[in-house]
Amino acid sequence: MRRRLLMALALLAVSGCTVAQRANDSPPPTIPPTTVIPTVIAPPQPEGLDGTAGAPGPQVCTAVTRTLTTKLRVPVTAKPYAWNDSGLPAMDLCTLLIEDRVVTVGVSALPSQPDALNRLMDGAGDLEQLPELGPDALIAESRLVFPVGDRAVRVTPTGGIDRGNATGIDRAKAVAIALAVQDAVPKNLRAARQSDATCQLANSAAERFVQLHVQLRRDYRVKGALTCIWGTYDATVSIVEAFDQATIPESQRVPPPRFAPLGQPGYYLPEEGELVFRQGRRVVRVTALTNPSREVSLESLTNIVDPMLPLFLR
Repeated sequence: MRRRLLMALALLAVSGCTVAQRANDSPPPTIPPTTVIPTVIAPPQPEGLDGTAGAPGPQVCTAVTRTLTTKLRVPVTAKPYAWNDSGLPAMDLCTLLIEDRVVTVGVSALPSQPDALNRLMDGAGDLEQLPELGPDALIAESRLVFPVGDRAVRVTPTGGIDRGNATGIDRAKAVAIALAVQDAVPKNLRAARQSDATCQLANSAAERFVQLHVQLRRDYRVKGALTCIWGTYDATVSIVEAFDQATIPESQRVPPPRFAPLGQPGYYLPEEGELVFRQGRRVVRVTALTNPSREVSLESLTNIVDPMLPLFLR
């Protein structure tokens, strides 16, 4: 018995320092899992979406063509339809053709929030005040923005502003277009709710994501393909179908996007809050954005589109 006790004390003497040291050590740091938060203002648009098809009804582009033709002394036309970018803020868009130069005009589909103009100029480069359009108006090389009443307006020439290229326009023309749009916006606002019965299948799932009853609906068809958009001031959800789209541009990114277990093939892009997949003739994009930004999981996006999968997979 005495021998066993001496051996135990000896063992404790040898190991005690180590045990004490381990007890006093701080536990190894826990590395939290990487969370990707979407930071984009609007999801990528389907190929060829330019106003040749889309939502009928009032739009500012068709309302200003005569005024601008007289003012600019060049032919100004508009493509007949509008569409929505399902961004934050969600913008109703239309296309002007100044001779052969393309200008996209966007009007916020809901009353704008205090940070709307700055968000719309994110990534535009150096900003300048634009006093011709009011104290809050801003201009950069790629676009200009300004408020009209409770709406935010954006004018985007394809070739930029004052950049000296064949597809751009000069500052004076950009301001003239903006002034004509400023006058036309109040008379050409679209109703907040524009619904398609097919989109109602996913309505409950969309509202669960935004955590509110939606204020904005933008449902329409582009060349037969369905677009469904649900929005609030702080979140948007969209399901956009395209027929016979030649490519999925997201698949060409480096590094390549994550594969999703849906479609042939399917991809998940957490940094954009997007799930995109091909099924036969269809390419379907499901996006969800929030302000402030929060993580959009693949499960969330799949749950949103799940009620409509029988339509897309048939």
